[in-house]
Amino acid sequence: MQRLIEALEKLPGIGPKTAQRLTFYLLHNPQGELDKFAEALSRLKKDTKECGLCFNVSESDPCEVCTDRGRDQKKICVVEQPLDVLAIEKGDFYEGLYHILGGAISPLNNIGPEELHIHDLLPRLKNGIIRELILATNPNMEGEATAMYIRKLLSDKGLSKKLKLTRIGRGLPIGADLEYADEVTLSRAFEGRRVF
Repeated sequence: MQRLIEALEKLPGIGPKTAQRLTFYLLHNPQGELDKFAEALSRLKKDTKECGLCFNVSESDPCEVCTDRGRDQKKICVVEQPLDVLAIEKGDFYEGLYHILGGAISPLNNIGPEELHIHDLLPRLKNGIIRELILATNPNMEGEATAMYIRKLLSDKGLSKKLKLTRIGRGLPIGADLEYADEVTLSRAFEGRRVF
């Protein structure tokens, strides 16, 4: 039991008391449920890949979103993390493609544009198919810096004239993360997006 408590404590947002509660909760579950949980946990890394096009986490490469021809192939929504894609998809209001950066520019944490998938976005924009690029980075200092960097990069490369560059609206409070927003707030943020 102590080994499980210590393992759970390593998870983000799980302190010693929560780890103990989870351990005792699991202890009182039927063995069959624990076996399913253990198998799912064991297969987590084995069965997932990173999409080579949008950098989303998926069971296939390219991912289901990138291969879905029913989606709007003329829009790309740029987000920081795969959890942001899950939050947007849950709202069922966006039908375009995605590009996951893998974080945001944060000089204090030694994260620059080179550590992110920013430059991997450029080949997707050069083919002329994409008509709108939606910058949906988090509305905090790092997210804003990342959005401004992308805007400047596209301008320097002459790509900003060929596509509509928008930023999600302020339906989200400053300092909030997309993954914690509800569907209505996210939907309003998308409806209120503006040219960036």
